[in-house]
Amino acid sequence: MSTPGLRERKKLRTRQSLVDAAYALFARQGFAATTVDQIADAVEVSARTFHRYFASKEDVALSVLTEQHDALVEALRTRPPEEPVMTAIHNAAVGVLRTYEADEDCDAFRFHQMQTLIAGSPALRAAAAEQGTARTTEVAELIAERMGVDPAADPRPGLVAAVALCAAPAAVDARRAHEPSRAASELYGQVFDLLGAGMDYPAAVRG
Repeated sequence: MSTPGLRERKKLRTRQSLVDAAYALFARQGFAATTVDQIADAVEVSARTFHRYFASKEDVALSVLTEQHDALVEALRTRPPEEPVMTAIHNAAVGVLRTYEADEDCDAFRFHQMQTLIAGSPALRAAAAEQGTARTTEVAELIAERMGVDPAADPRPGLVAAVALCAAPAAVDARRAHEPSRAASELYGQVFDLLGAGMDYPAAVRG
């Protein structure tokens, strides 16, 4: 893999500075009270520059979630091909979340900050759900490949993808209200275990 050039490194630093500034402002004055202009001012860039990196303050707040979705897709892609679909999604999702919870290289503190923000903001919860919906086609295609079916003709891959990316987070939010001290990876594991009892369609490849 080639090393990023100076221009690319500067862009990455600016992007990370915007994330850091946004989260500092969210912590100090709350998500609702924070504006794009304030985030941009904190990094000494224009709002126009902010929008080169993020579409909105919801987008910057959910940047960790975007990274998680990317990691989930890659983890699902590399699961053993003989695993049934919900088993593969369970193992991929829980593995990614455990990494974020425990590994400082994945910015565990920022991950927990994001979870707190989402729990306290209906706007962010809606944006997170919308982001999950946007990734369903990509995940459905991986599931269809695992099942050996055509996603255009078989509705099951799309159903499983929607459950994994939209219904499961909603169920976890509901459980977190009753068990706030439990890690997200544990809650997701519990939800996927329940879902898997009825949707764990076999893979085309048998182990």
